[in-house]
Amino acid sequence: MGSIATIHNGVNVEDLNATVAQVKANPALAKFTFRSKAKWINRAHSQSTFDSLYGAGQEHKRATPMFLEGDEPAALLGTDLAPNAGEAALHALSSCLSVTYAYTAAAMGLDITSLSFDMETDTDLRGFLELDKAIRSGLSQIRVKVNLACSGTPQQIKELHEQVMRTSPLYDTFKNPVDIRMSH
Repeated sequence: MGSIATIHNGVNVEDLNATVAQVKANPALAKFTFRSKAKWINRAHSQSTFDSLYGAGQEHKRATPMFLEGDEPAALLGTDLAPNAGEAALHALSSCLSVTYAYTAAAMGLDITSLSFDMETDTDLRGFLELDKAIRSGLSQIRVKVNLACSGTPQQIKELHEQVMRTSPLYDTFKNPVDIRMSH
């Protein structure tokens, strides 16, 4: 008779631990390359396609490609068909934080009953429009309010928050410069 898997936050803890053990034994399995193909459609509207990635030592082809679209609100001359890039950045960060909280809490044996994020970011169009060279064209600050209810002591919950901030890939990406190489 098989054993019943330990599940926390929808995560099979034995599978998570097995993955960690495999990566410890073969660090090359930890290397991933995510890809997208993006195209401009019209005005401020664009679409990205995600159909393959490399990870765990091999290529992976998705059975069905995934798509994300971007646009701008009417206030920024767009057609408001999709979130703009700043909003998509907030989504990417909250998506990564969600995974990191769920997996980290599962590894700690904590059950999340509720997790959400209130997020805001700022930009000043004078940088994008090159009206003021002292103003950067990118986002100037991201504010994240974590709304978490989970099992565990106050100390465990504090440790969970700290570990998420140390290990979330996109939290790290936004906090630290990333090398971007463009070719044309």
